[in-house]
Amino acid sequence: MNSVVTRRMAAGLLGCALMGSVAWADGNVMDAQMRHTTANDSNVRRSLVQYVIPHVTLVREDGKSVDLATELDDGRPVVVNFVYTSCTTICPMSSQVFEQFQDDLGAARDGVHLVSISIDPEQDTPTRLRAYAAQFHADKGWNHYSGTVAASVAVQRAFDAYRGDKMSHVPLTLVRAAPGKPWVRFDGFARADDLMAEHKAWAGESESLVAKEPAVAR
Repeated sequence: MNSVVTRRMAAGLLGCALMGSVAWADGNVMDAQMRHTTANDSNVRRSLVQYVIPHVTLVREDGKSVDLATELDDGRPVVVNFVYTSCTTICPMSSQVFEQFQDDLGAARDGVHLVSISIDPEQDTPTRLRAYAAQFHADKGWNHYSGTVAASVAVQRAFDAYRGDKMSHVPLTLVRAAPGKPWVRFDGFARADDLMAEHKAWAGESESLVAKEPAVAR
């Protein structure tokens, strides 16, 4: 083998090694960035917002048709998120937070209404909602809702949660202490601890863990 071919082979092997090292480094940097994005509390934005709940008919997981405004205005504190049963990313994480929060509430869980609204109503029948709820051990006080596409979109728009289609949705949790009060909006993955801090603030036991901001109209 002549020296030119040998040098070219050596250069090729070195290039492959360098590319591999760069790819490994980029992968680790990306992994670190992903961990930072999902684990760092600074990526969760809390704001106070006023919303008008639309009078739309949704179907609860028990098959009963209900008026959303009536469901949310029954006097209890309410916590809302948006999910769909075939989701494998954001929704399971949000539902796990609800599961943990309901567990943390213990005997007080009946006094807080957890509401999960489907953004894929054509697929999410009451049967599928019940199966999904069972995966996360949804107890009394945590309801799942579906309905028509028009109703689902109307609700999402009312809460500034509509992103065009289910694949474009983002993590969002909405909390309200009582009817007439402003909504606390968490953009990003709110933790069960964040929700528990809000619950303690409702009861006057302590201040919320995150700074309050002025309410803004939406």
